[in-house]
Amino acid sequence: MNGRSNPFVKPDDRSLTDQDILRSIQQGDQRTYETLFRHYYASLCQYGFSFLKDWEDAEEIVQSVFVTIWEKRQSLTIETSLKSYLYRAVHNRCLNRIKHLAIQAEYQQYKFAEANASEAPAQALMASELSERLQAAIQRLPEQCRLIFTMNRFEELKYQEIADRLGLSVKTVENQIGKALRILRVELAEYLPLFILLGIHAYD
Repeated sequence: MNGRSNPFVKPDDRSLTDQDILRSIQQGDQRTYETLFRHYYASLCQYGFSFLKDWEDAEEIVQSVFVTIWEKRQSLTIETSLKSYLYRAVHNRCLNRIKHLAIQAEYQQYKFAEANASEAPAQALMASELSERLQAAIQRLPEQCRLIFTMNRFEELKYQEIADRLGLSVKTVENQIGKALRILRVELAEYLPLFILLGIHAYD
């Protein structure tokens, strides 16, 4: 950059070297620090965005780099050019952010799998208990009610087919199945979610 376009110039129009800029910042010169910030901020954000694909995250990374420079200015040592140092700092922090997000996503997947694994045995046990309780409850149904329900539920016969076999009206079959379901829902109330899940319903 020539003297006209370079924001880092002395009053005698001589460009400041990187070491001059660093020394000024180390001495607490806020004006030089702010000039450095304004000069590189947009391009560093664009660089960060190329990694993170998120503009807010990129801005946060760049701002954190400049905050660290100011906070640690007195002990700051830069052996490369300021530009290289800034881009390397943004590069490293972006990679750290990506690793952090990857670990976070992996942990969430692990917790999700762990939760599913712990719930599966409990659900299997409840389903087994429900099956036993269901069979016992069905046996306690009134005789005609039990017969019609089992023909519908286990033989998968439709109302009309049951009515034809037993010499009953379709309305009677419908009422008896409704009665069976009401009784079973009361007796198996604690298993209601699984009761519904297992499809204990009348076949139309």
